[in-house]
Amino acid sequence: MTEQTDLFGEAAGEELGLPLAARLRPRSFDDLVGHGRAVSVLRGLAEAGNLPSLVLWGPPGSGKTTLAHLMSASAGARQVSLSAVTSGVADIRRVIAEARQARKMGHRTVLFIDELHRWNKAQQDAVLPHVEDGTVTLIGATTENPSFEVISPLLSRTRVFRLEALTEEDLRQIVERGILELTAQVEPEAVEALVNGARGDARIALNGLETAASLAGAGNPVGLAQVEQALQAKHLLYDKSGDQHYDIVSALIKSIRGSDPDAAVYWMARMIEAGEDLMFVARRLVISAAEDIGLADPQALSVAVAAQQAAHFVGLPEAVIPLSEAAVYLARAPKSNTAYRAYGAAADAVRETGNLPVPAHLRNAPTRLARAMGHGQGYRYPHDSETGKVEQQYLPDALAGRRFYRPSERDAVPDTLEPE
Repeated sequence: MTEQTDLFGEAAGEELGLPLAARLRPRSFDDLVGHGRAVSVLRGLAEAGNLPSLVLWGPPGSGKTTLAHLMSASAGARQVSLSAVTSGVADIRRVIAEARQARKMGHRTVLFIDELHRWNKAQQDAVLPHVEDGTVTLIGATTENPSFEVISPLLSRTRVFRLEALTEEDLRQIVERGILELTAQVEPEAVEALVNGARGDARIALNGLETAASLAGAGNPVGLAQVEQALQAKHLLYDKSGDQHYDIVSALIKSIRGSDPDAAVYWMARMIEAGEDLMFVARRLVISAAEDIGLADPQALSVAVAAQQAAHFVGLPEAVIPLSEAAVYLARAPKSNTAYRAYGAAADAVRETGNLPVPAHLRNAPTRLARAMGHGQGYRYPHDSETGKVEQQYLPDALAGRRFYRPSERDAVPDTLEPE
């Protein structure tokens, strides 16, 4: 299906009855909230009339569609929009034919594809030559990693711009605009519930505000109860910059360290359901895998990193599955912090002794002069030994014999050192 739009897809007189999110859609780049550097670059390209084919990759409600409209308008181009869900190759051919006619009349055509990741290979192949020859400028919007969802020839002819979820401050600005538009009175805790509950999605925030205002009734203040009804979720106390935030993070880490999988999953759910950044949660799991499980189960770090990558790849709501798997794995894994303690001891020695010289036999000897100065002389190559290990000093002279890593019986890494 084809839809040709002006800047916002509706005539100026049709705003009455539009949802609040549609009424507040930015009319210019100056009205846009968030994505500072990316928007600055895209605005410059559009206003210079040098708009390239590009892919806007970001989470739902981050402003991809609005940004595409603004760029088309600023570049003075006609925009034709297709939904990847409902359009087919026949729609593409029709748009291309119209674009050729428009080009003859001096008009540039931007083809906007919403949910670009849902386009199959045949659809992408159909538009490729027309992007290449400039018949259309392609702007695709996707919530999925385009490296996996867009064919290589098309991806090579576009520039990818990554849009992050709107920040809490961005959402707060948007909600305040909505409050002014509705001329509503909204209690401060209700505003915070909207900001937290939206999870970076401006549409959710504004739709929630509009519904909450309707539930409160004309002239009545909007409170937390109405917002919770509108969002169909209880507002969880979780200040991302306050004590509650750090207390819950601490509880998650200590539950993993204490080998309690139930508590670990509970505290992680508290964070995610309150709107915490998934990558922050994933980073805490990766740190815990290295700090608390460590050499007792070196595979734990691979599990945590894989969970982070999977969560980043699939996004919410499915991202909670690999993260939960990792939290349970880490909690049940054996624990050892010997590697972490080894670094701490080594760092103390560095601060204590400063820049000690590298022993001559360990120094690099790439030149004749270096070799003449004794670099590398006396070095024993471990692989020449039947055991693969030779007795040799590797620490600076002043630290010879110092122990930083002290193995534990729980460490799974084979070692000739005697455990404590």
